[in-house]
Amino acid sequence: MAQRGRKPKPTAVKELEGNPGKRSLNELEPKPERKAPRCPTWLDPAAKKEWRRVASQLEELGILTEVDMAAFAGYCEAYARWKEAEEFISKHGTIVKTPSGYWQQVPQVSIAQTYLKIMIKFCEQFGLTPSSRSRIVADKGSNDYLDPMEMMLRGELK
Repeated sequence: MAQRGRKPKPTAVKELEGNPGKRSLNELEPKPERKAPRCPTWLDPAAKKEWRRVASQLEELGILTEVDMAAFAGYCEAYARWKEAEEFISKHGTIVKTPSGYWQQVPQVSIAQTYLKIMIKFCEQFGLTPSSRSRIVADKGSNDYLDPMEMMLRGELK
C-alpha cells in the first residue's frame, strides 16, 4: 500500500537543515558510510563529466553515499540527455518546416523539457537547487563557527 502525505526527508538532511520541525529524529535510520560511489563505466561521457563535477562536493557535505549510486547516476544521465537536446536546439532551432510546408516543433524541445523535469527532481533530492540548498546548514564536523550559546544548547559546551 502506498504511503500518503509528504515523502519523508532523510535524517541527515533534517540534521543539516537544523531540524526545523523539531520532531524527534529517526535514530534507527540506516546510516551508510559518507563516501561517494565510483562513477559507473556505462554512463554517457557527458554524464561522467557531471559526476566528476558534483560528486566530491556532495560527498564532502555527507549527502552522497555508496548506496546513492543509482539515484546519482540517474541525475547525471538526465543531465547529459537534457544537455544533448539543448545543444541540438541551439544549433538547429526549435521549429522546422515539414516537407508538406507546415512548421513543426522539433522533438528535442519536448525531450529537453522531460529530462529537465527529471533532473530537477533528482537535484532536489541531493540539495542541488537554490531552494533545496537554502534549507541545508552544512556542518563539516567543526564547531568553530557556532556561537557559544548554540553550542551550549546542543550540549557541546558546559
